[in-house]
Amino acid sequence: MQASSQPPRRLIVAITGATGAIYGVRLLETLKQLGGVESHLLISSAGWLNLQHELNLTKNDVHPLADVVHSVRDVGASIASGSFATDGMIVAPCSMKTLASIAHGLADNLIARAADVTLKERRRLVLLVRETPLNLAHLRNMTAVTEMGGVVFPPLPAFYNKPASIDDLVNDTVARVLDMFALGPALTAAWPGLRGEPE
Repeated sequence: MQASSQPPRRLIVAITGATGAIYGVRLLETLKQLGGVESHLLISSAGWLNLQHELNLTKNDVHPLADVVHSVRDVGASIASGSFATDGMIVAPCSMKTLASIAHGLADNLIARAADVTLKERRRLVLLVRETPLNLAHLRNMTAVTEMGGVVFPPLPAFYNKPASIDDLVNDTVARVLDMFALGPALTAAWPGLRGEPE
């Protein structure tokens, strides 16, 4: 019996209505630069508002960054089925509404359905949740997603590597997220440790 060919590496990227649309865009740009990964893009209506407001981007700017673009209303899309192999899904940024939909298994649009499929197939789901301060509903929803196997990854800036710009902060977060999927050589350098004064 002839072995079946390996499916291409695929990653789903969703952009929702929280602030930080740059994270989703930079993820797509980085995946395109890396090559070898088929990107599937979803953008909610509120996500489009933020792409326009924060980055002045239109569909003509964003759609070419992905290999495949899906409508959030198309619940019959390929990524709505577990039989469609992917390496996982990143929601960047992830609004509290989307977090709640995923935490409660609502599958009320293709973003929540694709996330549900990612969890049920035991694939990696990473949510770049953006809200502050957090109320108890937010925290409980984050706990629920974590208990289901998802990764809650607030895009908090790291200052130990001495970033010189907002771009540095965004790039560091994107690199750390993509390294979680082991798509190739690590994008972030291993922490060498600190050498303080001897006591």
